[in-house]
Amino acid sequence: MQTHFTEKQLDAPAFNRSNEILRTCVHCGFCTATCPTYQVLGDELDSPRGRIYQIKEMLETEAVPDPKTVLHVDRCLSCLACMTTCPSGVHYMHLVDHAREYIEEKYQRPWDERLIRWTLARILPYPMRFRFAMLGAKVARPFRKLVPDARLRAMLEMAPKTIPPVSRNDDAQVFPAEGERKKRVALMTGCAQRALNTDINDATIRLLTRHGCEVVITDGQGCCGALTHHMGKTSESHATAAKNIRAWTAEMACEGLDAIVINTSGCGTTVKDYGHMFRSEALAEEAAAVSAIAKDVSEVMIDLGLTDAVHAPEMRVAYHAACSLQHGQQIKTFPKDLLKAAGFKVVEPKDSHLCCGSAGTYNLLQPGISGQLKDRKVKTLEATAPDVISAGNIGCMMQIGSAIGVPVVHTVELLDWATGGPIPAAMVDGEKAIDIGGFKMPVGAPPVAVAAE
Repeated sequence: MQTHFTEKQLDAPAFNRSNEILRTCVHCGFCTATCPTYQVLGDELDSPRGRIYQIKEMLETEAVPDPKTVLHVDRCLSCLACMTTCPSGVHYMHLVDHAREYIEEKYQRPWDERLIRWTLARILPYPMRFRFAMLGAKVARPFRKLVPDARLRAMLEMAPKTIPPVSRNDDAQVFPAEGERKKRVALMTGCAQRALNTDINDATIRLLTRHGCEVVITDGQGCCGALTHHMGKTSESHATAAKNIRAWTAEMACEGLDAIVINTSGCGTTVKDYGHMFRSEALAEEAAAVSAIAKDVSEVMIDLGLTDAVHAPEMRVAYHAACSLQHGQQIKTFPKDLLKAAGFKVVEPKDSHLCCGSAGTYNLLQPGISGQLKDRKVKTLEATAPDVISAGNIGCMMQIGSAIGVPVVHTVELLDWATGGPIPAAMVDGEKAIDIGGFKMPVGAPPVAVAAE
Protein backbone atom coordinates (compact mmCIF):
# COMPACT_ATOMS: atom_id res chain seq x y z
CA MET A 1 0.00 0.00 0.00
CA GLN A 2 1.36 3.40 -0.96
CA THR A 3 1.58 5.95 1.85
CA HIS A 4 2.10 9.71 1.97
CA PHE A 5 3.39 10.52 5.44
CA THR A 6 5.64 13.57 5.80
CA GLU A 7 9.21 13.37 7.08
CA LYS A 8 8.07 15.18 10.21
CA GLN A 9 5.37 12.57 10.82
CA LEU A 10 7.84 9.73 10.29
CA ASP A 11 10.11 11.16 12.99
CA ALA A 12 7.45 10.11 15.51
CA PRO A 13 7.86 6.41 16.46
CA ALA A 14 4.12 5.68 16.33
CA PHE A 15 3.67 7.18 12.85
CA ASN A 16 6.84 5.50 11.61
CA ARG A 17 5.59 2.10 12.78
CA SER A 18 2.14 2.65 11.26
CA ASN A 19 3.79 3.57 7.96
CA GLU A 20 5.75 0.30 8.00
CA ILE A 21 2.60 -1.67 8.64
CA LEU A 22 0.49 0.09 6.02
CA ARG A 23 3.14 -0.45 3.34
CA THR A 24 2.98 -4.24 3.88
CA CYS A 25 -0.74 -4.41 3.06
CA VAL A 26 -1.48 -5.59 -0.52
CA HIS A 27 -5.29 -5.13 -0.39
CA CYS A 28 -5.88 -8.89 -0.88
CA GLY A 29 -8.88 -9.09 1.44
CA PHE A 30 -8.00 -12.48 2.93
CA CYS A 31 -8.58 -10.88 6.33
CA THR A 32 -12.29 -10.44 5.65
CA ALA A 33 -12.82 -14.21 5.73
CA THR A 34 -11.81 -14.49 9.37
CA CYS A 35 -12.91 -11.12 10.78
CA PRO A 36 -15.76 -11.67 13.28
CA THR A 37 -17.29 -8.22 12.87
CA TYR A 38 -17.31 -8.52 9.08
CA GLN A 39 -18.93 -11.95 9.40
CA VAL A 40 -21.68 -10.46 11.58
CA LEU A 41 -22.20 -7.05 9.94
CA GLY A 42 -21.17 -7.70 6.32
CA ASP A 43 -19.80 -4.16 5.96
CA GLU A 44 -16.38 -3.75 4.32
CA LEU A 45 -15.69 -0.82 6.66
CA ASP A 46 -16.00 -3.26 9.55
CA SER A 47 -13.29 -5.51 8.15
CA PRO A 48 -9.53 -5.16 8.74
CA ARG A 49 -8.99 -4.04 5.14
CA GLY A 50 -11.70 -1.41 5.46
CA ARG A 51 -10.36 -0.17 8.78
CA ILE A 52 -6.83 0.01 7.36
CA TYR A 53 -7.99 2.42 4.64
CA GLN A 54 -9.81 4.56 7.19
CA ILE A 55 -6.88 4.61 9.61
CA LYS A 56 -4.46 5.48 6.80
CA GLU A 57 -6.56 8.47 5.75
CA MET A 58 -6.98 9.64 9.35
CA LEU A 59 -3.29 9.43 10.21
CA GLU A 60 -1.89 10.84 6.96
CA THR A 61 -4.08 13.94 7.11
CA GLU A 62 -3.79 14.25 10.91
CA ALA A 63 -7.40 15.38 10.78
CA VAL A 64 -9.81 15.32 13.68
CA PRO A 65 -11.36 11.84 13.46
CA ASP A 66 -14.89 11.83 12.11
CA PRO A 67 -17.64 9.91 13.94
CA LYS A 68 -17.91 7.32 11.16
CA THR A 69 -14.23 6.37 11.36
CA VAL A 70 -14.39 6.24 15.15
CA LEU A 71 -17.45 3.97 14.96
CA HIS A 72 -15.71 1.42 12.74
CA VAL A 73 -12.46 1.46 14.72
CA ASP A 74 -14.44 1.05 17.95
CA ARG A 75 -16.17 -2.01 16.48
CA CYS A 76 -12.82 -3.80 16.08
CA LEU A 77 -12.47 -6.59 18.67
CA SER A 78 -8.65 -6.70 18.49
CA CYS A 79 -9.08 -10.47 18.18
CA LEU A 80 -6.16 -10.41 15.69
CA ALA A 81 -7.58 -13.23 13.57
CA CYS A 82 -6.63 -11.05 10.62
CA MET A 83 -2.96 -11.31 11.59
CA THR A 84 -3.13 -15.10 11.53
CA THR A 85 -4.80 -15.02 8.10
CA CYS A 86 -2.73 -12.28 6.44
CA PRO A 87 -0.23 -13.67 3.88
CA SER A 88 1.75 -10.42 3.89
CA GLY A 89 2.37 -10.23 7.63
CA VAL A 90 0.47 -7.00 8.28
CA HIS A 91 0.89 -6.25 12.01
CA TYR A 92 -2.63 -4.96 12.46
CA MET A 93 -2.37 -4.91 16.28
CA HIS A 94 0.15 -2.08 16.39
CA LEU A 95 -1.77 -0.16 13.73
CA VAL A 96 -5.14 -0.26 15.48
CA ASP A 97 -3.46 0.53 18.81
CA HIS A 98 -2.02 3.68 17.26
CA ALA A 99 -5.42 4.57 15.78
CA ARG A 100 -7.09 4.24 19.17
CA GLU A 101 -4.47 6.38 20.84
CA TYR A 102 -4.87 9.01 18.10
CA ILE A 103 -8.67 8.98 18.48
CA GLU A 104 -8.41 9.30 22.25
CA GLU A 105 -6.19 12.38 21.84
CA LYS A 106 -8.03 14.12 19.00
CA TYR A 107 -11.70 13.12 19.19
CA GLN A 108 -14.27 14.48 21.60
CA ARG A 109 -16.65 11.62 22.34
CA PRO A 110 -20.21 12.25 23.55
CA TRP A 111 -20.37 12.80 27.29
CA ASP A 112 -21.99 9.43 28.04
CA GLU A 113 -19.24 7.52 26.19
CA ARG A 114 -16.55 9.49 28.00
CA LEU A 115 -18.18 8.75 31.34
CA ILE A 116 -18.49 5.00 30.70
CA ARG A 117 -14.90 4.71 29.45
CA TRP A 118 -13.59 6.75 32.37
CA THR A 119 -15.53 4.56 34.82
CA LEU A 120 -14.25 1.32 33.30
CA ALA A 121 -10.67 2.60 33.39
CA ARG A 122 -11.05 3.50 37.07
CA ILE A 123 -12.62 0.20 38.15
CA LEU A 124 -11.65 -2.86 36.09
CA PRO A 125 -7.85 -2.71 36.55
CA TYR A 126 -8.21 -2.51 40.34
CA PRO A 127 -9.41 -5.76 41.98
CA MET A 128 -10.88 -4.26 45.16
CA ARG A 129 -12.69 -1.49 43.30
CA PHE A 130 -13.97 -4.13 40.88
CA ARG A 131 -15.27 -6.22 43.77
CA PHE A 132 -17.21 -3.29 45.21
CA ALA A 133 -18.59 -2.48 41.77
CA MET A 134 -19.78 -6.07 41.33
CA LEU A 135 -21.51 -5.95 44.70
CA GLY A 136 -23.36 -2.86 43.57
CA ALA A 137 -24.19 -4.45 40.22
CA LYS A 138 -25.46 -7.57 41.97
CA VAL A 139 -27.92 -5.45 43.97
CA ALA A 140 -29.07 -3.56 40.87
CA ARG A 141 -29.18 -6.57 38.54
CA PRO A 142 -32.90 -7.44 39.14
CA PHE A 143 -33.78 -3.99 37.78
CA ARG A 144 -31.54 -4.16 34.68
CA LYS A 145 -34.49 -4.30 32.24
CA LEU A 146 -35.44 -0.81 33.39
CA VAL A 147 -32.03 0.59 32.37
CA PRO A 148 -32.33 2.25 28.91
CA ASP A 149 -28.63 2.11 27.95
CA ALA A 150 -27.57 -1.31 26.56
CA ARG A 151 -24.02 -0.78 27.79
CA LEU A 152 -25.14 -0.23 31.35
CA ARG A 153 -27.41 -3.29 31.13
CA ALA A 154 -24.41 -5.32 29.95
CA MET A 155 -22.44 -4.17 32.97
CA LEU A 156 -25.21 -5.26 35.32
CA GLU A 157 -25.57 -8.61 33.57
CA MET A 158 -21.84 -9.17 33.93
CA ALA A 159 -22.14 -9.31 37.71
CA PRO A 160 -21.70 -12.92 38.90
CA LYS A 161 -24.21 -14.49 41.28
CA THR A 162 -21.42 -15.11 43.77
CA ILE A 163 -18.26 -13.11 44.30
CA PRO A 164 -15.35 -15.25 45.47
CA PRO A 165 -13.48 -14.32 48.65
CA VAL A 166 -10.07 -12.69 48.31
CA SER A 167 -7.31 -15.26 47.88
CA ARG A 168 -4.29 -14.62 50.04
CA ASN A 169 -2.27 -16.58 47.46
CA ASP A 170 -2.29 -13.36 45.41
CA ASP A 171 -0.26 -11.54 48.09
CA ALA A 172 3.48 -11.01 47.55
CA GLN A 173 5.22 -14.21 48.67
CA VAL A 174 7.17 -17.26 47.50
CA PHE A 175 5.75 -20.75 47.00
CA PRO A 176 8.46 -23.44 47.16
CA ALA A 177 8.81 -26.13 44.53
CA GLU A 178 7.84 -29.67 45.45
CA GLY A 179 10.92 -31.84 45.19
CA GLU A 180 13.83 -30.69 43.05
CA ARG A 181 13.54 -27.11 41.84
CA LYS A 182 13.49 -27.03 38.03
CA LYS A 183 12.49 -23.41 37.45
CA ARG A 184 12.03 -20.18 39.33
CA VAL A 185 9.09 -18.27 37.90
CA ALA A 186 7.02 -15.20 38.65
CA LEU A 187 3.25 -15.55 38.36
CA MET A 188 1.30 -12.59 37.07
CA THR A 189 -1.82 -12.49 39.23
CA GLY A 190 -3.65 -9.94 37.07
CA CYS A 191 -6.52 -7.63 38.01
CA ALA A 192 -10.05 -8.58 36.89
CA GLN A 193 -9.29 -12.28 37.32
CA ARG A 194 -8.44 -11.71 40.99
CA ALA A 195 -11.96 -10.39 41.51
CA LEU A 196 -13.91 -12.74 39.23
CA ASN A 197 -12.27 -16.14 39.79
CA THR A 198 -9.60 -16.74 42.43
CA ASP A 199 -9.48 -20.48 41.69
CA ILE A 200 -7.39 -19.93 38.55
CA ASN A 201 -4.32 -18.48 40.25
CA ASP A 202 -4.62 -21.00 43.09
CA ALA A 203 -4.71 -23.89 40.59
CA THR A 204 -1.78 -22.42 38.66
CA ILE A 205 0.35 -22.21 41.79
CA ARG A 206 -0.45 -25.82 42.75
CA LEU A 207 0.25 -27.07 39.21
CA LEU A 208 3.58 -25.26 38.89
CA THR A 209 4.92 -26.12 42.34
CA ARG A 210 3.89 -29.76 41.85
CA HIS A 211 6.03 -29.80 38.71
CA GLY A 212 9.13 -28.36 40.29
CA CYS A 213 8.65 -24.60 39.98
CA GLU A 214 9.37 -22.10 42.71
CA VAL A 215 6.60 -19.56 42.21
CA VAL A 216 7.16 -15.92 43.13
CA ILE A 217 4.33 -13.42 43.56
CA THR A 218 6.22 -10.16 43.18
CA ASP A 219 5.40 -7.08 45.20
CA GLY A 220 4.21 -4.13 43.14
CA GLN A 221 2.74 -5.96 40.15
CA GLY A 222 -0.82 -5.31 38.98
CA CYS A 223 -2.86 -4.84 35.82
CA CYS A 224 -0.96 -5.53 32.61
CA GLY A 225 -2.38 -2.35 31.07
CA ALA A 226 -4.42 -4.04 28.33
CA LEU A 227 -7.82 -2.74 29.48
CA THR A 228 -6.79 0.91 29.19
CA HIS A 229 -4.39 0.33 26.29
CA HIS A 230 -7.21 -0.89 24.06
CA MET A 231 -9.22 2.21 24.92
CA GLY A 232 -6.38 4.40 23.64
CA LYS A 233 -5.47 5.61 27.14
CA THR A 234 -1.75 5.17 26.57
CA SER A 235 -0.46 7.17 29.52
CA GLU A 236 -2.58 5.11 31.91
CA SER A 237 -1.70 1.76 30.35
CA HIS A 238 2.01 2.56 30.31
CA ALA A 239 1.91 3.66 33.96
CA THR A 240 0.51 0.30 35.12
CA ALA A 241 2.76 -1.63 32.75
CA ALA A 242 5.81 0.24 34.07
CA LYS A 243 5.01 -0.92 37.61
CA ASN A 244 5.06 -4.53 36.41
CA ILE A 245 8.31 -4.04 34.53
CA ARG A 246 10.02 -2.58 37.59
CA ALA A 247 8.66 -5.30 39.89
CA TRP A 248 9.77 -8.16 37.63
CA THR A 249 13.16 -6.70 36.67
CA ALA A 250 13.93 -6.21 40.37
CA GLU A 251 13.23 -9.90 40.94
CA MET A 252 15.25 -10.83 37.86
CA ALA A 253 18.19 -8.84 39.17
CA CYS A 254 17.89 -10.27 42.70
CA GLU A 255 17.44 -14.06 42.55
CA GLY A 256 16.65 -14.42 38.86
CA LEU A 257 13.62 -15.71 36.94
CA ASP A 258 13.35 -18.38 34.30
CA ALA A 259 9.95 -17.12 33.18
CA ILE A 260 7.11 -14.73 33.92
CA VAL A 261 4.07 -17.02 33.81
CA ILE A 262 0.74 -15.62 32.65
CA ASN A 263 -2.56 -17.53 32.79
CA THR A 264 -4.77 -14.85 31.24
CA SER A 265 -4.05 -14.85 27.54
CA GLY A 266 -5.10 -11.23 26.99
CA CYS A 267 -2.50 -10.17 29.55
CA GLY A 268 0.06 -12.47 27.93
CA THR A 269 -0.34 -10.80 24.53
CA THR A 270 0.17 -7.39 26.13
CA VAL A 271 3.16 -8.31 28.32
CA LYS A 272 4.89 -9.96 25.37
CA ASP A 273 4.45 -6.62 23.57
CA TYR A 274 6.01 -4.50 26.34
CA GLY A 275 9.24 -4.36 24.35
CA HIS A 276 7.42 -2.61 21.53
CA MET A 277 5.27 -0.44 23.78
CA PHE A 278 8.31 0.98 25.59
CA ARG A 279 10.76 0.93 22.64
CA SER A 280 11.33 4.68 22.72
CA GLU A 281 11.05 5.20 26.48
CA ALA A 282 13.51 5.05 29.36
CA LEU A 283 12.38 1.52 30.32
CA ALA A 284 13.04 0.14 26.82
CA GLU A 285 15.79 -2.30 27.86
CA GLU A 286 13.93 -3.54 30.93
CA ALA A 287 10.66 -3.89 28.99
CA ALA A 288 12.37 -5.95 26.30
CA ALA A 289 13.89 -8.21 28.97
CA VAL A 290 10.46 -8.80 30.53
CA SER A 291 8.84 -9.57 27.17
CA ALA A 292 11.63 -12.02 26.37
CA ILE A 293 10.78 -14.30 29.31
CA ALA A 294 6.99 -13.80 29.39
CA LYS A 295 5.29 -17.18 28.85
CA ASP A 296 1.76 -18.48 28.80
CA VAL A 297 1.31 -21.17 31.43
CA SER A 298 0.79 -23.75 28.66
CA GLU A 299 4.24 -22.96 27.23
CA VAL A 300 5.86 -23.58 30.61
CA MET A 301 3.93 -26.80 31.20
CA ILE A 302 4.82 -28.16 27.76
CA ASP A 303 8.47 -27.57 28.63
CA LEU A 304 8.11 -29.25 32.03
CA GLY A 305 5.85 -32.11 30.91
CA LEU A 306 2.91 -33.44 32.92
CA THR A 307 3.69 -35.95 35.65
CA ASP A 308 1.35 -38.43 37.32
CA ALA A 309 -1.59 -37.32 35.17
CA VAL A 310 -3.92 -40.10 36.25
CA HIS A 311 -6.19 -38.54 38.82
CA ALA A 312 -9.12 -37.39 36.66
CA PRO A 313 -11.59 -39.57 34.76
CA GLU A 314 -11.88 -39.49 31.00
CA MET A 315 -14.17 -36.63 30.08
CA ARG A 316 -15.21 -34.86 26.91
CA VAL A 317 -13.59 -31.40 27.03
CA ALA A 318 -14.52 -28.75 24.47
CA TYR A 319 -11.50 -26.50 24.08
CA HIS A 320 -12.25 -22.84 23.38
CA ALA A 321 -9.23 -21.14 21.83
CA ALA A 322 -9.04 -17.59 23.18
CA CYS A 323 -8.21 -15.11 20.41
CA SER A 324 -5.38 -13.54 22.39
CA LEU A 325 -3.81 -17.01 22.72
CA GLN A 326 -4.28 -18.45 19.23
CA HIS A 327 -3.89 -15.18 17.28
CA GLY A 328 -2.15 -12.78 19.66
CA GLN A 329 0.48 -15.26 20.87
CA GLN A 330 0.18 -17.87 18.10
CA ILE A 331 -0.21 -20.65 20.70
CA LYS A 332 -2.55 -23.11 19.05
CA THR A 333 -1.76 -26.67 20.15
CA PHE A 334 -0.11 -26.56 23.59
CA PRO A 335 -3.31 -26.40 25.71
CA LYS A 336 -4.91 -29.19 23.67
CA ASP A 337 -1.76 -31.31 23.84
CA LEU A 338 -1.66 -30.93 27.62
CA LEU A 339 -5.34 -31.81 28.04
CA LYS A 340 -4.87 -34.91 25.89
CA ALA A 341 -1.78 -35.88 27.88
CA ALA A 342 -3.92 -35.58 31.03
CA GLY A 343 -6.32 -38.18 29.65
CA PHE A 344 -9.17 -35.93 28.50
CA LYS A 345 -10.94 -36.34 25.16
CA VAL A 346 -10.52 -32.94 23.50
CA VAL A 347 -13.03 -31.63 20.95
CA GLU A 348 -13.17 -28.28 19.20
CA PRO A 349 -16.13 -26.25 17.97
CA LYS A 350 -16.79 -25.24 14.38
CA ASP A 351 -15.12 -21.95 13.39
CA SER A 352 -12.84 -22.08 16.42
CA HIS A 353 -10.87 -19.13 15.03
CA LEU A 354 -13.82 -16.75 15.57
CA CYS A 355 -14.06 -14.60 18.69
CA CYS A 356 -16.60 -15.24 21.46
CA GLY A 357 -17.24 -11.50 21.70
CA SER A 358 -15.68 -10.80 25.10
CA ALA A 359 -12.47 -9.04 24.02
CA GLY A 360 -11.61 -7.12 27.19
CA THR A 361 -14.17 -4.34 27.55
CA TYR A 362 -15.79 -5.01 24.16
CA ASN A 363 -18.77 -6.89 25.64
CA LEU A 364 -19.48 -3.82 27.76
CA LEU A 365 -18.93 -1.15 25.10
CA GLN A 366 -20.40 -3.03 22.10
CA PRO A 367 -23.01 -5.32 23.70
CA GLY A 368 -25.04 -5.81 20.51
CA ILE A 369 -22.24 -7.23 18.36
CA SER A 370 -20.74 -9.02 21.35
CA GLY A 371 -24.05 -10.74 22.03
CA GLN A 372 -24.31 -12.04 18.45
CA LEU A 373 -20.78 -13.43 18.60
CA LYS A 374 -21.51 -15.03 21.98
CA ASP A 375 -24.62 -16.75 20.63
CA ARG A 376 -22.66 -18.14 17.65
CA LYS A 377 -19.87 -19.42 19.86
CA VAL A 378 -22.23 -21.03 22.38
CA LYS A 379 -24.12 -22.87 19.60
CA THR A 380 -20.91 -24.32 18.15
CA LEU A 381 -19.67 -25.36 21.59
CA GLU A 382 -22.97 -27.00 22.49
CA ALA A 383 -22.84 -28.94 19.22
CA THR A 384 -19.72 -30.77 20.49
CA ALA A 385 -21.74 -32.24 23.40
CA PRO A 386 -19.04 -31.51 26.00
CA ASP A 387 -18.94 -32.49 29.66
CA VAL A 388 -16.96 -29.34 30.39
CA ILE A 389 -15.53 -26.39 28.45
CA SER A 390 -11.90 -25.34 28.83
CA ALA A 391 -10.46 -21.91 28.04
CA GLY A 392 -7.32 -19.94 28.81
CA ASN A 393 -8.77 -16.49 29.41
CA ILE A 394 -11.08 -15.20 32.14
CA GLY A 395 -12.99 -12.91 29.77
CA CYS A 396 -13.90 -15.80 27.49
CA MET A 397 -14.88 -17.91 30.50
CA MET A 398 -17.27 -15.23 31.79
CA GLN A 399 -18.71 -14.54 28.33
CA ILE A 400 -19.40 -18.18 27.42
CA GLY A 401 -20.34 -19.18 30.97
CA SER A 402 -23.13 -16.59 31.05
CA ALA A 403 -25.03 -18.35 28.25
CA ILE A 404 -24.30 -22.08 28.43
CA GLY A 405 -25.40 -24.85 30.76
CA VAL A 406 -22.03 -26.57 30.88
CA PRO A 407 -19.25 -25.74 33.39
CA VAL A 408 -16.56 -23.47 31.96
CA VAL A 409 -13.17 -23.79 33.62
CA HIS A 410 -9.62 -22.69 32.98
CA THR A 411 -7.31 -25.22 31.35
CA VAL A 412 -4.96 -25.10 34.37
CA GLU A 413 -7.82 -26.17 36.66
CA LEU A 414 -8.26 -29.38 34.66
CA LEU A 415 -4.50 -29.98 34.53
CA ASP A 416 -4.24 -29.35 38.27
CA TRP A 417 -7.06 -31.83 38.91
CA ALA A 418 -5.53 -34.47 36.64
CA THR A 419 -2.18 -34.26 38.44
CA GLY A 420 -3.51 -34.43 41.99
CA GLY A 421 -5.34 -31.20 42.74
CA PRO A 422 -9.00 -30.62 43.63
CA ILE A 423 -11.93 -30.90 41.26
CA PRO A 424 -12.63 -27.48 39.71
CA ALA A 425 -15.33 -25.90 41.84
CA ALA A 426 -17.40 -24.93 38.79
CA MET A 427 -17.89 -28.62 37.99
CA VAL A 428 -19.38 -29.61 41.34
CA ASP A 429 -20.99 -26.46 42.71
CA GLY A 430 -24.23 -24.79 41.71
CA GLU A 431 -26.62 -25.32 38.80
CA LYS A 432 -23.92 -26.49 36.37
CA ALA A 433 -22.59 -29.33 38.53
CA ILE A 434 -21.99 -32.46 36.49
CA ASP A 435 -22.06 -36.19 37.10
CA ILE A 436 -18.52 -37.53 37.04
CA GLY A 437 -19.39 -41.11 37.68
CA GLY A 438 -18.93 -41.11 41.42
CA PHE A 439 -15.33 -40.00 41.10
CA LYS A 440 -14.33 -38.29 44.35
CA MET A 441 -11.69 -35.67 44.95
CA PRO A 442 -11.43 -32.82 47.45
CA VAL A 443 -13.02 -29.56 46.43
CA GLY A 444 -11.42 -26.27 47.32
CA ALA A 445 -8.05 -27.52 48.49
CA PRO A 446 -6.32 -25.33 51.07
CA PRO A 447 -3.73 -22.79 49.94
CA VAL A 448 -0.25 -23.94 49.17
CA ALA A 449 2.20 -23.56 52.02
CA VAL A 450 4.09 -20.30 51.85
CA ALA A 451 7.87 -20.23 52.02
CA ALA A 452 9.53 -17.94 54.46
CA GLU A 453 10.51 -14.63 52.90
